[in-house]
Amino acid sequence: MKWFRKWLYTKPGYPIIPEDHLSEEEKSGLTTDLEQNEFIFRRIFHKSDDIVFRKVEMCGQNHWLIIYFETLVDEVLIEDYVLKPMIAKSDKQEHVVIEKTDSLDDHIISTGLTCVTSKVSEIVKQVLKGQAAVLTIGNSDAMMVKVNNKSQRSLEEPSSEPVIRGPRDGFIENLSTNIGLIRSRIKTSRLKMECLTIGELTQTEVVITYIAGIASEAVIEEVRDRISRIQIDGIIDSGYVEEFIEDSPFSPFPLVHSTERPDVVAAELLEGKIGIIVDTSPFVLIVPMTFWTGLQASEDYYVRWPIATFVRWIRFLFISIAIFAPPLYVAITTFNQEMIPTNLVLSIASSREPVPFPAVIEAFIMEIIFEALREAGIRLPKQIGQAISIVGALVIGQAAVLAGIISAPVVIIVSITGIAAFTIPRYSFANGIRLLRFPMLLLAGTLGLYGIVIGFMGIVLHITSLRSFGVPYFTPAAPMTLSDLKDVFVRIPIWAKTQRPQSTASSNPVREPAGQKPSPENAGKGKRTSE
Repeated sequence: MKWFRKWLYTKPGYPIIPEDHLSEEEKSGLTTDLEQNEFIFRRIFHKSDDIVFRKVEMCGQNHWLIIYFETLVDEVLIEDYVLKPMIAKSDKQEHVVIEKTDSLDDHIISTGLTCVTSKVSEIVKQVLKGQAAVLTIGNSDAMMVKVNNKSQRSLEEPSSEPVIRGPRDGFIENLSTNIGLIRSRIKTSRLKMECLTIGELTQTEVVITYIAGIASEAVIEEVRDRISRIQIDGIIDSGYVEEFIEDSPFSPFPLVHSTERPDVVAAELLEGKIGIIVDTSPFVLIVPMTFWTGLQASEDYYVRWPIATFVRWIRFLFISIAIFAPPLYVAITTFNQEMIPTNLVLSIASSREPVPFPAVIEAFIMEIIFEALREAGIRLPKQIGQAISIVGALVIGQAAVLAGIISAPVVIIVSITGIAAFTIPRYSFANGIRLLRFPMLLLAGTLGLYGIVIGFMGIVLHITSLRSFGVPYFTPAAPMTLSDLKDVFVRIPIWAKTQRPQSTASSNPVREPAGQKPSPENAGKGKRTSE
């Protein structure tokens, strides 16, 4: 039957049987017949033109079979560490008896990145990950050689989170590189990396990272459980995982923090949080997330604390403007004109005289146009996207005012609102704020100031009811934790942050000893190096 099978799978037009039609014996493990093993894998990888079956002879017969995808491996490594040693051995025409495949590494293969398996399913899985399978005549085991193609995007500053002062490297689409970026910052054996595989077809590796002894064991187990429950055919980006594990999927506020910056992940891990790294994605997820995380930037901790505190208050002010400025304008100009000074009322009335629409319709039109211009600027090529968005806003706004379709005050209010949304450092958090403007506009246009009060109360009640992996979303403000408030409304000096957040690191709250405040009195008291 050997000659028949060999003729069958080399015959042109051979209708190769899919993997599901293999026998249980063929699925379970390899045989000692090299041609039979080749037949099994040719049936599994049918119609895959990039699969390579490389045979190497010794003593006049096929002694080795190497299986790999040429699109996933570095063929230079295969030539140097696998093929050349085999060919050199076969040229000596020595009858070497190899009883076990794992001894092949000592005899031939010069790379140490190997493992041995006899399961067909495991071999298929590893070959699809970019490894090469080496099969030997007379053996039912295969050696997996790690010769992955290392071509990848170079490290560069993340475009979604730029900083003036701070590290410039960012995550890329390679899992091992991203893990290395985190380990290069946290050099301790307590930094754990647990790997799970998700996706029936993509077999995507997902790594859960945390610092043992700081992160809560209950939260770690919850993260592990939620990820292991995911059943899907494929995971393309970390956004897929985020939607499966978040607590409230219908909330406009993100409950899982995503970042491209390794320094942000390292800082969050030191506070007892947990990172989720997804292969082929440059965005790492961090849980649990709080409301205040969305208003904090990594650069806050790289500049002097008075400046960082001032910038935080600017963000608090402008997030209020981003939500309430257009609704307040609509409510006051429509229902409560007595709240505006007389001169300002006359100015607004004269500018709105030729406009055929009520204030709420004006605001809706301008908000939708602004969002469309913003989206167009993002989707267009970088060379023209920014120019189109700026020029489009200026031209459309000016033309709409001159045509009497939109009043000038509405253009000003919407422009200030758009700028206010740009001050929010977290993109996903800013998206939620942008979305809240439209229901607030509707409430203001129908109920006036009462509608704004109702909307504000609804937002507060919604935020305080959210939880992220068991941690209240509005913590440490609600429920209030006085010790944690030191890093919310102000950014205290690094030497004063003696405690970790109680919500995420209650088991190990001490970050640093107290009494490290710098002062002139302590200068020069230390022992000089020259002495």
